[in-house]
Amino acid sequence: MSQPQQEPAQEHRQERTGPPDPLKAESDEALEELLIFIREARGFDFTGYKRSTLGRRINKRMTDVGISSYPDYQDLLETSADEFSALFNTILINVTSFFRDTDAWNLLQREVVPELLADLAPDQEIRVWSAGCSSGEEAYSLVIMFAEALGIEECLRRVKIYATDVDEEALREARSGLYPAKSLEPLSMELRDKYFEQNGAQFSFRPDLRRRVIFGRHDITRDAPISRLDLLICRNTLMYFNVEAQTQIVDRFHFALRQGGYLFLGKAEMLLNDADRFEVADMRQRIFRRRTGEAGLPYHPAPLKVRPGTGIELNSVARTRQLRDLVLDSGPVPWIALDSDGIVVVINSHARIQFGLSSGDVGRPFQDLEISYRPVELRSLIEQATHERRTLRVNRVERRAGEEVTYLDILIQPLSGPNGLHVATTISFTDVTVATQLKAEIKRVREDLETAYEELQSTNEELETTNEELQSSIEELETTNEELQSTNEELETTNEELQSGNEELETMNDEMRIRTEELDEARAFLEAVLTSIAAGVVVLDSKLRVKSWNRGAVDLWGLRADEVVDEPFFNLDFGLPTESLQPVVHQCLKTRKRSGPVGVHALSRIGRPITCDVFCSPFDGHNGGVVLMMEESRSDVAD
Repeated sequence: MSQPQQEPAQEHRQERTGPPDPLKAESDEALEELLIFIREARGFDFTGYKRSTLGRRINKRMTDVGISSYPDYQDLLETSADEFSALFNTILINVTSFFRDTDAWNLLQREVVPELLADLAPDQEIRVWSAGCSSGEEAYSLVIMFAEALGIEECLRRVKIYATDVDEEALREARSGLYPAKSLEPLSMELRDKYFEQNGAQFSFRPDLRRRVIFGRHDITRDAPISRLDLLICRNTLMYFNVEAQTQIVDRFHFALRQGGYLFLGKAEMLLNDADRFEVADMRQRIFRRRTGEAGLPYHPAPLKVRPGTGIELNSVARTRQLRDLVLDSGPVPWIALDSDGIVVVINSHARIQFGLSSGDVGRPFQDLEISYRPVELRSLIEQATHERRTLRVNRVERRAGEEVTYLDILIQPLSGPNGLHVATTISFTDVTVATQLKAEIKRVREDLETAYEELQSTNEELETTNEELQSSIEELETTNEELQSTNEELETTNEELQSGNEELETMNDEMRIRTEELDEARAFLEAVLTSIAAGVVVLDSKLRVKSWNRGAVDLWGLRADEVVDEPFFNLDFGLPTESLQPVVHQCLKTRKRSGPVGVHALSRIGRPITCDVFCSPFDGHNGGVVLMMEESRSDVAD
């Protein structure tokens, strides 16, 4: 929502609604500087991602490399090219599978695809975009779905699928079309045999159908969208972006779809405040349809007006669309373009949002718009730039919107044709103000409103429709649902929830998981055996800390296992004088030979004097250690 504009005033400090947190503010500013560095150094723009999620993942990577501050981590990125790859793999989550969320895909195949095909002519091309395709399972699922609906020959002739992602490593895997047998478990044996060929230990997708999928790197927050789509799938990607980035992405998706085209989102995502542009096809499965003849804001601006005789010919429709894409995506800042007569021809989405403009302002004289004279007189500057044929910059222009003060750098750039005649002028506005506390509060309130909206949709979906305020929990809830689909996704969801150093679990293959289960069974069996032994058995690690304390030790000395585990054995205070065992234990650690029994006078858990026979054996487990077996002397038992 645009803010009311007022006359510029003298520079002053903005009032704060509460006491600032200097440490948090400094950390937030350092994070923003790091994100800007990543964007400029590698072209990855993460500034639209939610700061809570992004900060958590970057901090996870910083912890892995032993760095505690953002500036120090930026220094590491500047000196280590490999660290960029590790960081991107930490930030970008590639969780996918064939026909993920079976109910949603069944609805898509049963109801949406037949209606989509009915709207098209028999020879018309079917255009589909899988945005955020990860390692390709979703794109190949689309091929299988259309091949089943049309037949393979008809699918080869008509269907074209664009699959994009920002992760080059994931795209390389997707292009290969090779998957292990575990990845194909969601498919029936009939579909697997029909669309995959065994290639050693893996399965490869059919080469002829594979050629109907075009894989490419694409950033949905910056790059021009693919157009004239019949179906656009972007599942569980929007939830990682903040509200502003989501709005821009939905604008691009709206442009990309033809009228009546379908948009398929993930279960944790919604289209809020877009009822005028999208109608609900199925709310539960998050399938929406672009309205036909809607009056929503278009993504692309009108074409430039060119004076006759300038030597510039009117472009074809395709060339005009390409020019619009390039102009609109030339920079992530608000900008306005005027033709040589001073008529507004382009207003990008940033400018519409920030200055309260709309598509209805395209075609109006620029001098009639409030932005032409407020916050600074731009008309005279445009005339000067046009006359002198040079770019003008006005720095730090103060703009007041209510009680909020922002500062803008304004760049006025005249454009000339091949013959040197002036044909257009662009005006860009760069916000140079650090985000204020008021802006954060507005964002928080909007997220609260989105929460209330989503909760009213359906009480049965409240875990799937968590709002922006609880987005950090959405990842955990979404990955928890993935546990029911495969053991591999269970490891990934555990990694998301615990945020610990267990990432190696995500990369374990099926063989390791089977061995782990066998090891767990063996461990449970050994623990049961250990528990059933009447004598007291204590396992010490190489640092002489208690690692196991069986039931016999509990009955003999009266200490529970949870009271002694991970405690130094020789610091424990119970009826056994442990100091008398130190020579025996150290000798066993050194020689790795069994010794005993050693008779030690002790007090049982009930305070009765006993003679305890102690056997000491080396423990060949992890990092070594010893096993102490303690039992009351047979002579005492006889007495």
